[in-house]
Amino acid sequence: GVAGCCAKTTTAPLDRVKILLQAHNHHYKHLGVFSTLCAVPKKEGYLGLYKGNGAMMIRIFPYGAIQFMAFDQYKKVVIKKQLGISGHVHRLMAGSMAGITAVICTYPLDMVRVRLAFQVKGEHKYMGIIHAFKMIYTKEGGFSGFYRGLMPTVVGMAPYAGFSFFTFGTLKSIGLAQAPNLLGRPSLDNPDVLVLKTHVNLLCGGIAGAIAQTISYPLDVTRRRMQLGAVLPDSEKCLTMVQTLKYVYQQHGIRRGLYRGLSLNYIRCIPSQAVAFTTYELMKQFLHLN
Repeated sequence: GVAGCCAKTTTAPLDRVKILLQAHNHHYKHLGVFSTLCAVPKKEGYLGLYKGNGAMMIRIFPYGAIQFMAFDQYKKVVIKKQLGISGHVHRLMAGSMAGITAVICTYPLDMVRVRLAFQVKGEHKYMGIIHAFKMIYTKEGGFSGFYRGLMPTVVGMAPYAGFSFFTFGTLKSIGLAQAPNLLGRPSLDNPDVLVLKTHVNLLCGGIAGAIAQTISYPLDVTRRRMQLGAVLPDSEKCLTMVQTLKYVYQQHGIRRGLYRGLSLNYIRCIPSQAVAFTTYELMKQFLHLN
């Protein structure tokens, strides 16, 4: 939970800009990544860069907690049942299942956070987290309204979380096996256990985030458009995952549609994943879990 909160707060302004660009908000759609980062504080003040971050924190603590805990538990199950042929496959399977579990448990909070982050000052439809929950529930079909866009999220989360844990775990095990003195140090809570040095941890986490994002990004764009639903003028064309993918591709193409905001996502995701994995490893030592 702490790992997730630290990671997301580090990159909250980039998250907000990503949502504005992905769904082509009419105030910022003519701008690029850096010009939007400059335009948001001018239009909405510096706190505008953190719009929706309260809902993000409420979501990310259980999300991070469930994901990291589920990964450890699923890995034990996968190894026990002897699914997969190697430790790398075990990591990939456990990471995918952990990501899906965390997403399903916390999806309504993600929906509310996206709606709040997409709003622009002076055009507020939702007054806060509780008001957004009430509005979505009453106007968009009850509980099913909170799970709009779940399918592309689950389909995208499997490779994203899978490759994220897989890449980090693989880099960590190779690094400690090949160069234990150069890259590793004894754990603070258990000198018998080798852990990566902090800067190496950050690097491995960043590489893991970059690879995972590249693979799953078009599904992330699809999810955002479906989540925003009624807020967008073209929402009737984005009712299912396949419809949304087709529509975005036909209207905006690959670079300006399915991969719009990817450069920002690298800037956002690499430090986010680096901080998440590093904080997780440090918290494990702090709480004597090695």
